[in-house]
Amino acid sequence: MSTVGIIAEYNPLHSGHDFLMNQARIVAKNDPIIVVMSGNYVQRGQMAIMDKWHRAQAALQSGADLVLELPFSFAVQPADIFAEGGVEILSKLGAKTLVFGVEDANLNLDYLAKKISQIPQESLNFRDYTQTYATQYNQLVAREVGQEVNQPNLMLAIAYAVANLNLGHPLDLHPIMRIGSGHDDPLITEKVISSATGIRNYVLEHQDHDLQALKNFLPKTELAQLSAQKVYPNWNILYNFLKYRLESASVTELGTIYQMSEGLEYKMKEEIHDATNFTDFLRRIKSKRYTYARLRRLSLYSLLNIKDEDMRASQKDVSTLLLGYTQRGRNYLKKLRKDSEIPIISKVDKKNSSQGTLGLQVKVDRFYEQIIGQDQNFGRRPLEVK
Repeated sequence: MSTVGIIAEYNPLHSGHDFLMNQARIVAKNDPIIVVMSGNYVQRGQMAIMDKWHRAQAALQSGADLVLELPFSFAVQPADIFAEGGVEILSKLGAKTLVFGVEDANLNLDYLAKKISQIPQESLNFRDYTQTYATQYNQLVAREVGQEVNQPNLMLAIAYAVANLNLGHPLDLHPIMRIGSGHDDPLITEKVISSATGIRNYVLEHQDHDLQALKNFLPKTELAQLSAQKVYPNWNILYNFLKYRLESASVTELGTIYQMSEGLEYKMKEEIHDATNFTDFLRRIKSKRYTYARLRRLSLYSLLNIKDEDMRASQKDVSTLLLGYTQRGRNYLKKLRKDSEIPIISKVDKKNSSQGTLGLQVKVDRFYEQIIGQDQNFGRRPLEVK
């Protein structure tokens, strides 16, 4: 069996993702395609623009056979932890091949991963506070391995390869050349494939208008869902909640937030009062030491009151929530449940959501529910697409 795995956010799913899904089907043939997808919060430290159920529906209609949730404790993380969580879950779900998009599919990722894994740990303890950790890491890799790692999908691809080395049963890596707009490019109407960032920005800028300009970039059903939404979760909506949280919490309390370090709690508390919006706030706390992505994640951890022990408990007791399946996925699931190495949750209840992965999942989704007005866990059943 050549079961194929994909790690995704689909925020939202667009024509580039459709292309990758088609390539995955060529590899999988008649075997299942398993997607492990971020839930209602994504890697950059943002709420997803559509909830996990609608995005799972889009993935199933695009060709996935099983869609399961990548836990928050892996989803809202830098590339190495994001990749580690996704790859390990796919391996435990029986995937044999990992398909992913990258700017250069001809690179020998296994070789690069082995070279990177040989870099002494002490070399990664960067002390140059005039550059971000990511910049210093990329410079180190360029020196030690001879490969520039400065494109987002390439960085993630190498993170997949490094994480794959540590698996008991490594996956076959199957990179696909990424096509269309760049990762952060604005919407370009002349192109068939646009970036998810460009699509999200267009939606937020035109949310009171017709979104038909996106018809070439999104599946028809997903465009209809986006057009029907009353709320598009984003930091403009969340900012006042963050402001209240930072101003009402003590510095000591903020210091216990996950990834809060080097006195950032003082800087955040100082700057939030005068910042006019979230973008202004990020600019005020930005330094050469931290990327904007790191600061957005930290802002999200602060808003949701995520502490070190929350993350540890979630990553120690890992399960995954089944979001949806096709008939082929259902047949595979029946065989998988007999000897699955990871608990697969089909129904969230008080018992299974009291701790571990689901404990944190339910906690953070409670806030998402307040924003969009729809339950995300209790009372929800996996979607079935025939």
